[in-house]
Amino acid sequence: MTRTYTVETYGCQMNVHDSERIAGLLDEAGYIPVAVGEQADIVVFNTCAVRENADNKLYGNLSFLAPIKKLNPNMQIAVGGCLAHKDQATIIMKAPYVDVVFGTHNVGSLPVLLERARIEEESQIEILESLEHFPSTLPARRLSAFSSWVSVSVGCNNTCTFCIVPALRGIEKDRTATDILTEVKMLVDQGVIEITLLGQNVNAYGVDFGDRQAFANLLRECGKIDGLERVRFMSPHPRDFTDDVIEAMAQTPNVMPHLHMPLQSGSDRVLQHMRRSYRSDRYLGILDRVRTAIPHAAITTDIIVGFPGETEEDFQATLDVCSTARFTAAYTYQYSKRPGTPAATMPDQITAEVVADRYTRLHNHQQGISLSVNQEAIGKQYKIFVGDYEGRRDEAQERLTGRSEDFRLVHFDNKFVARPGDEVTVTITDASAHYLIGDPLSVRQTRGAEAHAARIAQPGPASTMLGIPTVKR
Repeated sequence: MTRTYTVETYGCQMNVHDSERIAGLLDEAGYIPVAVGEQADIVVFNTCAVRENADNKLYGNLSFLAPIKKLNPNMQIAVGGCLAHKDQATIIMKAPYVDVVFGTHNVGSLPVLLERARIEEESQIEILESLEHFPSTLPARRLSAFSSWVSVSVGCNNTCTFCIVPALRGIEKDRTATDILTEVKMLVDQGVIEITLLGQNVNAYGVDFGDRQAFANLLRECGKIDGLERVRFMSPHPRDFTDDVIEAMAQTPNVMPHLHMPLQSGSDRVLQHMRRSYRSDRYLGILDRVRTAIPHAAITTDIIVGFPGETEEDFQATLDVCSTARFTAAYTYQYSKRPGTPAATMPDQITAEVVADRYTRLHNHQQGISLSVNQEAIGKQYKIFVGDYEGRRDEAQERLTGRSEDFRLVHFDNKFVARPGDEVTVTITDASAHYLIGDPLSVRQTRGAEAHAARIAQPGPASTMLGIPTVKR
């Protein structure tokens, strides 16, 4: 009997992309995705180590699976990703029934490790300290038929005091532009019409070969690929964000008018302690230059509240920057102490009550800004790609959901019977802090819609089939 699997994913887009590769490897090894509502024979957790709640989720889920595995000894559990890399011994100590622990640099070993654990009837731990082969060479079960991630680099050379990722993912390693563009063209040939370039610090791309304009040039080259309609990227770092990238965004029609630029804090003093290597005036200057070159650009960001030593004055500075920047959305986080980072041992750790209060205040402040920014879209026209895994918002009303060019979530009535991958032009009629409501004016069928329909009707090889790992952030 063919064994089934499921992949549970925690964390960033890099992890989600890695989960596509994990699923592709398991497909290639002869396993199949588990049916909805059934218990998988193989459960893989692809973990994150950035915040403590990711640890809690993992160990909670492992505890839940313990009695199930006891009743079914043939069931296998594997833990990979950043937390596995960091806490390999702890995982086996807390959950000795875990069969495989694998690191961020050896995703490709998972099928062999599962088979070895089954034959030897003991846990297998394999954590490589450096990357031997770029993971793009692995098969992938893509989330979407027409939208795909493409990694330009792995690892990070920054030393942010709150972040443990560089210690786990290693120093930055860049792919050649030829390899990247070859993969993009291959994906376009398969029906992909939207790609997102990924890297821990995506606009530092080129550091390996000493070319500071490499990322801007890569964006321009993506603009020359026939059939590629939308290009996005994440996440850049303000330190490395240069005017040539802004020019490339403005001058390359298929590079979308959306910039996700992590702020982390609006306080220069906190930024210094975070070792972020820029200050609020430089950050806001970047946004000004982006909006001068691309007036309709949407800006989103990441912000941490409660960093050690953050005063009420520091927190107010963050609120002030949010007011000035007018972010379309901000992904806000409570500071989480991570053992092994410099921030974990800093004095003046903020109490949980104060952190929670500031988090709520920032959230409410940004909600008002997001609503105001989104209300400015009412009456304007946007082109929306219908999502193929975001799903209907309301089955009863037959509403569809998609993303605008500037990455805003838009709900609209499906009066033109649009398919996933189609481009629907809408007029915005209403807005909330989190999404827009649009009235459809027309629909354009795209190659992406054709690719989605073909995949549903006749699934292709395992490496290109649609699969949906669970994303828990």
